[in-house]
Amino acid sequence: MSPRGQLTRAAAGALAARAGLAGAAALTARPAGARWRRTNYAGRPVTLLGGPVLAAAATGTAVAGAPAGQRAAAFVVGTAAGLVGGYDDLAGARPEQARDKGLAGHLAALRAGRVSAGAVKVAGIGAAAAVAAALTRRGTGAGALVDGVLTTGLVAGTANLVNLLDLRPGRAGKAAVLLGSATIGGPAGGLVAGPLGATLGVLPADLGERVMLGDCGANAVGALLGLRLAALPGRPLRAGLLTGVAALTLASEKVSFTRVIEATPGLRELDRLGRRRA
Repeated sequence: MSPRGQLTRAAAGALAARAGLAGAAALTARPAGARWRRTNYAGRPVTLLGGPVLAAAATGTAVAGAPAGQRAAAFVVGTAAGLVGGYDDLAGARPEQARDKGLAGHLAALRAGRVSAGAVKVAGIGAAAAVAAALTRRGTGAGALVDGVLTTGLVAGTANLVNLLDLRPGRAGKAAVLLGSATIGGPAGGLVAGPLGATLGVLPADLGERVMLGDCGANAVGALLGLRLAALPGRPLRAGLLTGVAALTLASEKVSFTRVIEATPGLRELDRLGRRRA
């Protein structure tokens, strides 16, 4: 796709997101929007409706801009990640699910005979990632199997990793913008042009602490970015990316990303850029 075409897709994503936010603002004040209201880390009221807005705008424009062989996969991962992420946003807020956070929390719930909302989300995204791998299969034999594992891992892992960053206003959105900008080139770049624009469209409201992406928005845009990573040429490159995603995910169980970012010059300033003071 030409640079002009990429810009058009990005603009479409941004416009779709802005229109969605206008609808979300109207719904937030109504009784139907009450279940999406939350209090953020700074004690300010926000709405999680930014998530469905981003998921819908990103998925729709990803499908429109993706190469023909990836459109069905983009629809599957964006839609599924958004739906199960939205389920976790709502069901995971129940008091009995308060401790079911992270991989350890989901496993503890299973040992206690319960299926946490987060576990449902993980299973749903994993299944969607596997379907996407089948839809975008390259060739046959052992190489195709390896590629399928890499695609499944990158889609599911990137969806989860972007969501892990959604702990401060704009953090997940900035990460998505950086990753989308880095991968917008090439034949498959149209897959992320629209999601990049959609994320930029939601980012001011996220930084302004009017909305949160939540699991719905962060998982959906992360899954689409993961699908773009899976389309990169070179199996060693994709394997290296998956290793990095897996390492960061495992590290998140023991290390606070917020503490690391706050202690790291450069990352700290980027993280705070555009945010309101706590």
